[in-house]
Amino acid sequence: MDKVTKKLSFLNGLNDGIPIALGYLSVSFTFGITAVSMGIPPLTAILISLTNVTSAGQVAGIGIIAAHGSLAEMAAAQLIINLRYALMSLSLSQKLDKHFTLFHRITTAFCVTDEVFAVASKQNGELPPRYMYGLQLMPYVFWSGGTAVGAFLGSVLPETVKSALGIAIYGMFLAIIIPPAKKSRGVLFTVLFGAALSCCLANFPAISSGISIIICTIAAAAIAALLFPRKEEAKSDE
Repeated sequence: MDKVTKKLSFLNGLNDGIPIALGYLSVSFTFGITAVSMGIPPLTAILISLTNVTSAGQVAGIGIIAAHGSLAEMAAAQLIINLRYALMSLSLSQKLDKHFTLFHRITTAFCVTDEVFAVASKQNGELPPRYMYGLQLMPYVFWSGGTAVGAFLGSVLPETVKSALGIAIYGMFLAIIIPPAKKSRGVLFTVLFGAALSCCLANFPAISSGISIIICTIAAAAIAALLFPRKEEAKSDE
């Protein structure tokens, strides 16, 4: 691969990552405000985004922190919520070209998100390292930068504005789950069962928020898998 191709690969990745970055900005901004409203220092909120890059995991994490949950709860919740990223990385590993050394695999795996995976997986041919770095650069910058802006503005914005913006993160989750729930009964059942179980567990003070997330995630996923098993695709006749 010559220098021109490498440069184009990075620029192409950078261009593909801009829409993802713009989408991350509003969500990370809301995360920063939400974290500060829970009593987490702004610099800590920024550090969380710099080292995690996972919206659902970070929201669950700050909830456990605010509730003074244990490290075991935090570890278990993050493992369950973020396990999908390991599967995404394994899938993408089949598309990497020969220039992907162990170092490149480790550094790019750090910033594999749902959106990055979707864009990268639909590319034709093998993926060079420079394309992946370009694709992930802007989303990472905007995710961390948006958190910083939200965290520091959270200290000066009126309480009414912060409360209104805090609702946005729940709107984000609704935007994620409603479309697939409308198309799949299995997804709809999983969402409704998980929400109902979460409401029931909220009436038991002895069960912390971290344990509640773990129970709801495992129970909803397990029961949905039993009731709505994925049908195997019919094998074509050879």
